[in-house]
Amino acid sequence: MAQIHPVSGKKNGKKSKKQFPFPMKLSFKNVVIGLFILFFTFSLLGSLSNQAAQSEAKPLSKVIADVREGAVKTIDIEDTKLTVTRKDDTTYTSTKESQDSLVTLLEKSGVDPKSVEINVKDLSAGAIWMGIIANVLPLVLTVAFFLFIFRQARGAQDNIFQFGQSKARIWNKDLPKVTFKDVAGVDEAKKELEEVVDFLKNPAKYKLLGARTPKGVILVGPSGTGKTLLAKAMAGEARTAFYSIAGSEFMEMLVGVGAARVRDLFAQAKKSAPAIIFIDEIDAIGRMRSVGVMGGHDEREQTLNQILVEMDGFEPSTAVLIVAATNRGDLLDPALTRPGRFDRRVVLDLPDLEGRKDILKIHAQGKPFDKGVDWDKVAKRTVGFSGADIENMLNEAAIHAARGAKKEIDMKDIEEAATKVKLGPEKKRLQTDLDRKMTAYHEAGHAIVNYYSPHLDPVHRISIVSRGMALGYTMAPPEKDRLHETKSRLIDEMAMTMGGRAAEQLIFKEMTSGASNDINQATRIARYMVMEFGMSDLGPINFGPQTDATEWGKAFYEQQTISQEMQSAIDREVKKFLDTAYEKALELVKKHRKDLDKVAEELIKKETLEGDDFVALLGGDKKRL
Repeated sequence: MAQIHPVSGKKNGKKSKKQFPFPMKLSFKNVVIGLFILFFTFSLLGSLSNQAAQSEAKPLSKVIADVREGAVKTIDIEDTKLTVTRKDDTTYTSTKESQDSLVTLLEKSGVDPKSVEINVKDLSAGAIWMGIIANVLPLVLTVAFFLFIFRQARGAQDNIFQFGQSKARIWNKDLPKVTFKDVAGVDEAKKELEEVVDFLKNPAKYKLLGARTPKGVILVGPSGTGKTLLAKAMAGEARTAFYSIAGSEFMEMLVGVGAARVRDLFAQAKKSAPAIIFIDEIDAIGRMRSVGVMGGHDEREQTLNQILVEMDGFEPSTAVLIVAATNRGDLLDPALTRPGRFDRRVVLDLPDLEGRKDILKIHAQGKPFDKGVDWDKVAKRTVGFSGADIENMLNEAAIHAARGAKKEIDMKDIEEAATKVKLGPEKKRLQTDLDRKMTAYHEAGHAIVNYYSPHLDPVHRISIVSRGMALGYTMAPPEKDRLHETKSRLIDEMAMTMGGRAAEQLIFKEMTSGASNDINQATRIARYMVMEFGMSDLGPINFGPQTDATEWGKAFYEQQTISQEMQSAIDREVKKFLDTAYEKALELVKKHRKDLDKVAEELIKKETLEGDDFVALLGGDKKRL
């Protein structure tokens, strides 16, 4: 391969013909800057040359003395500058006043001017041009400077008038087309949107029965469930104009810009009707009004008001559909979500078992998988994964396989990718033997309590390899999609989270900070049981907040309905649940101390135990009650 010399630019000893282009472009601004630099440079050089000449020039008396002595051959006169050439061929310079004549000065000094040759150079033409340049060039530069300022001001003015124009992107047919076939795991939502698209494609058959096109559809669901993907599928399926914009793009630093952009967006959509407008993350501008510290003249509220007016002001014949997406549907203003504006509310949940299978089929396309991959097992393994999590998992599996120089992706790659998506990558931290032993018994405690608790799902994997912020982990994902939680199962769940602390207490007679996340998780479950699920002795009462706590303004002004005595009672019930769970965990690890030691020792040796190896270590699967 040819080597290029870093300095001379020679290739293999030969001169390279590659030329680097001059980076400056020819524009009005660059021309003005160039003229200014040239004028400044010439002025500076002229000033420096005059100063240098004056500093080296000899006095006029020296010239007169040399002429009197007959030592001068010629004198050349250039305005005020005198160049004296002596008979020994040496030269020097001198100066005189511009109004004085050298001949007159010599005569007054008693020197015969004819004794020396005097040459006068005519500089009138050059002086005229220099005078013109000196007078005209500053004027040209001044005019050019003001023209440049005016052009900049005009551009800024044009930008100001463009603030109110919508920034919505019109769907480009050249982009990769996404259809409803590319969406899985949200069958109910897909059917709703397919029907809406059919409204726009074939309005006649619905008008025949007196049905009108829905004005708006709002997609609500957790992040990663496919809201934006469904909107892209609508754009790919609908043979209509499709405008896409984010809720935050309406807002600007200037007051009234958001409302102006809303008006411009709807005006464009009406001209190209039938059309679809997709507003992603609409909660950025659609939150409840007049509940915060700001009053009703907030810029966000003015934008929301304009959207309400535009949506409710459609003529029946105007076929413009609004599709909005948010993962915070509880924060939206009721006036925005009522029928007549958003007629349909489509809720997207995490995919179930069949939905995950369909999603796996879609994202597995184009990737080589080993024939031994059990997709049913993968679908069961990914309970709680969103569509985005599954796509990311398969991508990470492909990366893991490529890193291992494999030609196909196998189950080990998928398992590692699923763990990485949920917990993060492995971290080979340097731990002391005592730290490893503490972590091993901690995770073994979780596993033993899980194994002997009848209402919990089986252990999938135990590891003392650090991932993310955790020094170790015990995974027990649900075997099936669960819609209801029972009190018995929640108590067993809290006991399992307390199993690590119970094992530490039993083995080391000490408490460590490793159980902080477990305590936090158990406390959260206990509070849900008391305050929202009504599973405590206080009865079926909801003590939770009546509004979302993140809506700070409303939560701040809302009156508290729980007395101090009742709050104390709630705290006692929460503590009772936590004490019950911890006592159960401690009882189980004491009763099965030998099993606890087996699992901990095996973890210290192997670092990771799969579910089947864990069950085999304890003598085989037990009959769950």
